[in-house]
Amino acid sequence: MAYKSLDSIVQYCAEHGAAFDEAVLEDDMQERDVTREDSLSSMKSMWQAMKEAASSYDPSLKSASGLSGGQGALMTAYMEQGDTLCGPFINSVIRAALQMGESNACMKRIVAAPTAGACGVLPAVLIPGCAEFGFEDEKMIRSLYVAAGIGQVIAERAYIAGALGGCQAEIGSASAMAAGALVFLKGGSPDMILNAVAIALKSLLGLVCDPVAGLVEVPCIKRNVLGAVNALTSADMALAGIVSFVPADQVIDAMKEVGDKMHASLKETSLGGLAASKSARNLQF
Repeated sequence: MAYKSLDSIVQYCAEHGAAFDEAVLEDDMQERDVTREDSLSSMKSMWQAMKEAASSYDPSLKSASGLSGGQGALMTAYMEQGDTLCGPFINSVIRAALQMGESNACMKRIVAAPTAGACGVLPAVLIPGCAEFGFEDEKMIRSLYVAAGIGQVIAERAYIAGALGGCQAEIGSASAMAAGALVFLKGGSPDMILNAVAIALKSLLGLVCDPVAGLVEVPCIKRNVLGAVNALTSADMALAGIVSFVPADQVIDAMKEVGDKMHASLKETSLGGLAASKSARNLQF
């Protein structure tokens, strides 16, 4: 990857009069030595797979552990009562994140974005957002390039795996990717995209990876909800012109520092945090 920082993507945009997604697409073409059509075809297939994963949710399925399944259906039933705290759109985001996380736990096909454990965040904001604001598929595919560019830089400078950096590296990275994509969809500038990334990621700084019984279910699925809603609030703040005091690249570097200092028991080993709670230890499969 040519870009070692998010600032360098914004600089490319300024120097070439290019949109954020175009800067990432050009980099993909060079790195993989593919044509524009090939690159777009690959990203189109990702978007299609996300939509198919969302539409194929089965509320009757339970994971092999029995720890997850049916939560998306409960959210739907609650929404249908028409008296929720968050309102229809945010509720649809919550439901989408739950459903995608459950589908992953039930071994259905999902899109790792950037990981399987964080697979619910990006589609949870993009799919309801597409329906809510009437975006065309072409625009959604462009937004995935924005998310991909953000994720690539995070992976380059820090981590996207919970085993290396804690859940901040998975849900945090996914939330930052989603926030940047949302700002792009709503017509925000490259600088606004970076502010959304910074706000989203620093809001989840220090989040540990403590999966109960070593499974990507508890608390992972509900943390996908957290990441999705955090992306919405971060994007709105950036679109309002709110600037992160600490720039995005420096927030990524801080996340790496926190991950490096995090105890091994809190990095997907299931030896600490919620995984070490009495309820978790009493589980029998």
